[in-house]
Amino acid sequence: MKNLSSRRKFLKDSVKGAGALALTSFPAIVPAHVLSGPLAPSNRINVGAIGNGRISRGHDMPGVWNHDLARIIAVCDLDSKRLDAAKRLVNEHYTKKTGKAYDGVKTYTDYQELLADKDIDAVIISTPDHWHVIPAIHAVRAGKDVYMQKPASLTIAEGRALSDEVHRSGRILQIGSQQRSMPQFKRACELVRNGRIGKLHTVYVGLPIDDPGESTVEKEMPVPAGLDYEKWLGETPYVPYTLKRVHPADDFSRPGWLRCEQFGAGMITGWGAHHFDIVNWGMDTEYTGPVEITASAEFPPAGHLWDVHGPFKSETIFGNGVKVLASNEYPNGVKFVGSDGWIFVTRGNYTATASDPGSKVKKDKALDASDPRILDSVIGPDEIHLYESNDHHGNWLESIASRRQPITPIEVGHRACTVCLLNHAAMKLQRKLYWDPVKERFKNDDEANAMLTRPQRWPYTLD
Repeated sequence: MKNLSSRRKFLKDSVKGAGALALTSFPAIVPAHVLSGPLAPSNRINVGAIGNGRISRGHDMPGVWNHDLARIIAVCDLDSKRLDAAKRLVNEHYTKKTGKAYDGVKTYTDYQELLADKDIDAVIISTPDHWHVIPAIHAVRAGKDVYMQKPASLTIAEGRALSDEVHRSGRILQIGSQQRSMPQFKRACELVRNGRIGKLHTVYVGLPIDDPGESTVEKEMPVPAGLDYEKWLGETPYVPYTLKRVHPADDFSRPGWLRCEQFGAGMITGWGAHHFDIVNWGMDTEYTGPVEITASAEFPPAGHLWDVHGPFKSETIFGNGVKVLASNEYPNGVKFVGSDGWIFVTRGNYTATASDPGSKVKKDKALDASDPRILDSVIGPDEIHLYESNDHHGNWLESIASRRQPITPIEVGHRACTVCLLNHAAMKLQRKLYWDPVKERFKNDDEANAMLTRPQRWPYTLD
């Protein structure tokens, strides 16, 4: 992988001028009917879905096919059973939607062949974490716009390579950090950014974890017919197949690869990519990063299959002096604490209206504060108003049509993922680390800097 740590002028300017970038690149959603009126089939965005597991079939493909602006015309997977299930699912959806028998979905087992299809304008990448960056880079090189599941990358160096490539290409890439399109998270970050809790000094991040006690020693199993396991492993080292490493038992439970460090970092990236993104949004640190990181964590015994972290604690300090404390012991969500109060935000059924910003806060606690008056505060016209999106996939499609940046562009996703991976590095090294967010290197620490990349198994390498 060449020049992964090189800094592009565009991104240097992004870090130095993040305020200006935020004002010019992040508009509110433009409704589809404003862009082009009712779309003829020839004007629709034709989408291919790469990776057809639980996230694709249960979240990403429905998130796209709900919009008349787009149509899913191709699916791609290394598992023939999932490929057939995805094709059937999409065909059934359009048959029901149109009232006419539909069988127009193409199937691919090689994403490169899908990318070569001139009929496809954009792709959804819903693959395991270790298969995010390489197909995304190939997609933008092929002229496709991309919706990619979080986390942004397996390593920090890969994330930098992808962000650089996207900016060179001019393509639209949306990271699947959908909390930005949930109203309570925008509301919380606007209140923090506009000083409603005074001077911010501490943020608490609560994440779920994997139980180390569930990890076991597993024996090699035959590779199922119809699964290209060699390619599924991709850039990571060859290891024997076991069901618990790859697939969940019922195909829609949480897959085993999420619990293997070979393919990711565990919940610190799995949920951390969501919550640390909200931390960055609320702190206005979307284009920079922390400067000091310490962490501790429990891991399963050596030799067990699932080896990602269990219970953990971390402290991340940013250049603005704000301290971010993360642990599985905190409630799942993000709590901003300032000199005049606090705001806690999490997922839920929160709804806000212009006349009553805190309309359902007390009912479901998706948004809470030390003083109810904080939540009822009105953000004035001359104050900070953050990018508004009420539909993450819809925002991506409208960004493709308008050629404006989506709510979670690649650099923002990369910076959130970086915070997660820095926490993971500190868990493994068990000592304080010092980070330069401009150079994206650890300071005077060769051992830590060696963790910015991983060896890539040929031929699954970036060039």
